[in-house]
Amino acid sequence: MKLLRALVFLSACSALAMIDARPSGAEIYRKWCAGYPPTGSICAFNTFEQCMMTAGPGTGASCYKNPWYLAYGSGSDSTARRERVKRR
Repeated sequence: MKLLRALVFLSACSALAMIDARPSGAEIYRKWCAGYPPTGSICAFNTFEQCMMTAGPGTGASCYKNPWYLAYGSGSDSTARRERVKRR
């Protein structure tokens, strides 16, 4: 009986250890996007120069300002976010 209890306890502990619970994080919006016409875009650049290094000649990509960044800022603690929280 003790062995059965020990096995159940160890099974429960190992099942709980496998759960990978991480704290949630806010989306960080970057200022620049590299747009690849038929497939989509990558919005992971802080500067225009970073974007142009990825979207260089021969890739078919072009750089543009991220519309989400313009609307919501960096996602860290922008004024727009604080105003939305106050309205609720």
